[in-house]
Amino acid sequence: MAQAGFLYRLSGVDYGKSWQGVGSDNNGQPVTWIATFTKEGTLKKDTAKSKSEKALAKVNFPFSPYGNAVVPGTENILIKNATVWTNEKEGRLENTDVLLKDGKIASVGKNITAAGAKTIDGTGKFLTPGIIDEHSHIAAFSINEGAQSVTSEVRVGDNLNPDDVNIYRQLSGGVTTSHILHGSANTIGGQTQLIKLRWGADDEGLKFKGADPFIKFALGENVKRTAQSQGNIRFPDTRMGVQSVLADAFQRAKDYEAKIKAGDKTVRRDLELDALVEILNNKRFITCHSYVQSEILALLTTADDYGFKVNTLTHILEGYKVADAIKKHGSHVSTFSDWWAYKTEVQDAIPYNAAIMHKMGLNVCINSDDAEMARRLNQEAAKVVKYGGVSEDDAFKMVTLNPAKALHIDSRVGSIKVGKDGDVVLWDQNPLSIYAKALYTIVDGTIFFDREKDLEQRKLISMERNRLVQKMLADAKGGTPTVPVKPTAQVILHCEDNEQHTGILEIDSYEEKL
Repeated sequence: MAQAGFLYRLSGVDYGKSWQGVGSDNNGQPVTWIATFTKEGTLKKDTAKSKSEKALAKVNFPFSPYGNAVVPGTENILIKNATVWTNEKEGRLENTDVLLKDGKIASVGKNITAAGAKTIDGTGKFLTPGIIDEHSHIAAFSINEGAQSVTSEVRVGDNLNPDDVNIYRQLSGGVTTSHILHGSANTIGGQTQLIKLRWGADDEGLKFKGADPFIKFALGENVKRTAQSQGNIRFPDTRMGVQSVLADAFQRAKDYEAKIKAGDKTVRRDLELDALVEILNNKRFITCHSYVQSEILALLTTADDYGFKVNTLTHILEGYKVADAIKKHGSHVSTFSDWWAYKTEVQDAIPYNAAIMHKMGLNVCINSDDAEMARRLNQEAAKVVKYGGVSEDDAFKMVTLNPAKALHIDSRVGSIKVGKDGDVVLWDQNPLSIYAKALYTIVDGTIFFDREKDLEQRKLISMERNRLVQKMLADAKGGTPTVPVKPTAQVILHCEDNEQHTGILEIDSYEEKL
């Protein structure tokens, strides 16, 4: 609303014959207003839309500068003459073609022909499976339900944000699948959500259909500090309290299941305990935030006592100390390549951790837990070659086939094999090189990132930004009222972020990305 050189932002209530409410002017001064019905107006039909109105009618998917006018569709794609890193027994195949048909890998070999298929020249380039991030927090509106220490009923899948630009950014780094986790404020956190990075899809369209369900657990400092940040009103407040919460939760779950099996009609449905019963019956799987060897061993002991398995130990920066116990229990491990010394419980972390666990026979993954790092997981894998002498093929599996195994989706993704999903990346150089760039990132036979197209979009975005700036400057010179520019903040979520109704609840005095 504008009048006499002022702009007003108003809100109010419809009372039938009158509207009234409050608002503010462009100087931020509060106003009250009332509007009373006098008579019905007449609306003249607009027979022609202006160019600006037509421009406003354009909708991108998602609704952002890097969105597409039409959601990309599956194509038959033939990639010719590339060096193919299969992650299978065949290893690397030189001068090889790969055909993607109906969203699947249809053929791998030489001199493949496919009438009507989109052909991409892979000469001098490298084709790999898409990168899989075992531990991510992108594409979600919130991460921690920290009000109590057991929140196994909450679901990240109810909380997805398909418009998060980090989906697109990570496609530019070759990521095709991400495991979106609850945070680490809770001993037993919420149910996770596996997604494919289908940029432009809605929240349901992101979900990796048919994948096994997982849940996030946590040990150590984050669980304790969440209690302290809430005025010390939440149990547990110590490491021994964390272990007690685990034991109590699974005892309650066993008792709950026993009553149901006995036909006790008085048992009330408990969504929190339902998820834990699924764990006991190998129908839901644990990924657990963990660092210190004593806590790792305590968790594995509790799991053995109550008859469940810890599927994946994530972070696991002291895993090199207890790799034998982890192997005996049968857990996968997902770690950072070389993070250490960012808080007390990582003082003993070493960059040789992944290599040592690999040489002990564990299935080792390298994860990001960070929206920025996820764009360079290929480089994080390369560090394992440097620290520990792991082969290039085995290192690259730590961000492709190994997380696929940990997430129980290796029958569909993680390697280039006929019949698997068409999730592949074409790189301009060896994918472990710091200079390597993803030229195409393809998910289910759909090109969701095309570097040449991206460069063109950047030019258009720059032109549009300049057009808007010049228009605002011209309007201001013409006397149009102006308001100060206010940036739109984007919250990048991490394990420790805890959203409350009053805003973000800080749980430490310094930033840490867990």
